[in-house]
Amino acid sequence: MSTNSDVERPNVARLYDYYLGGAHNFAVDREFAEQSMKQIPTAEMVQHTRAFLRRAVRLCVERGIRQFLDLGSGIPTAGNVHEVAQQADPTCRVVYVDNDPVTIAHSRSMLRDNPGAAIADADIRDVAAVLATPEVRGLLDLSRPVAVLMVAILPYIPDSDGPAELVGRYRDAVADGSYLVISHLTADEQPEMVRKLVGVAAQTDSPIVARSKSDIEAMLDGFDLLDPGLVLAASWRGEGEPETGAEAVAYGAVGVKRPNA
Repeated sequence: MSTNSDVERPNVARLYDYYLGGAHNFAVDREFAEQSMKQIPTAEMVQHTRAFLRRAVRLCVERGIRQFLDLGSGIPTAGNVHEVAQQADPTCRVVYVDNDPVTIAHSRSMLRDNPGAAIADADIRDVAAVLATPEVRGLLDLSRPVAVLMVAILPYIPDSDGPAELVGRYRDAVADGSYLVISHLTADEQPEMVRKLVGVAAQTDSPIVARSKSDIEAMLDGFDLLDPGLVLAASWRGEGEPETGAEAVAYGAVGVKRPNA
C-alpha cells in the first residue's frame, strides 16, 4: 500500500526501475529521473551496472552456483537475477533482500508465481536477521556454496556502518566456495560526474557514498578474484574499455571465498 510520502518523494528502487524501463514507479520518480538525466547520464550508469550483474550471474551459474542472495536488491525489474539465473538453469533459487515497504510490496506481487524466487524483508546490515528470514531459510541451503550479490548497494552503507566489515560478516556466514559479486560507485575516474550524482542522490530518500579502489579492495578480503579482478564494472568480461563517462563510475568484481577465510 502506498502512503502519501511514497508518492511525494522519489524512491531509489523505483528510480532504478524507471531507468531500466520498468513500470513500477510513480510520477514523482519519473519527473525526478528526467531532471537528473539532464545533468548526468544516470540511466546509462544504471544500465551498465545491470549488464555487469547479468554477466556475473551467468558466470556463477556456469561455475555451478544454483542459489543466489541478492542484498539490497530493489525491485526485481527487467533482466534481474532470477530471470537470468533461471533462464540458464530453471532449478536456480533466488532470494532478494530489501527493507523498503514499496519495494517489498511490488516485489512480492511480481514474484508470487515463481516458487524459486522470493523477497525477504530485512535490513542488510543485520546479517543474522537476513539469514533468519523465512525466505532465506526456505529457499537457500547455506551449508552449500551460494552467490552473495552486493551490486550497487554498498554506496548506501555509510562509513559509520562499516561496509567492509559488513561484507566480512556475510563472508563468514556462507560456505567455502561461495561467490561474492560486488559493484561500487567510485569517483576515481569521473570525479565531477560522480560529485553531481552524489548531489542528486542526496535529494532522494537514499544518499550515497563514492569510494576509491583501495576502499573497495578492503571489502574483498578472503575472496580470490576471478579474472580480470577489480576493474571498472563496464569492462568486466564484456563491454571493452570505457569510452564515455557513464562507463567509468563503478568498479566491479567477482570473487570466490577461500577455505578458512
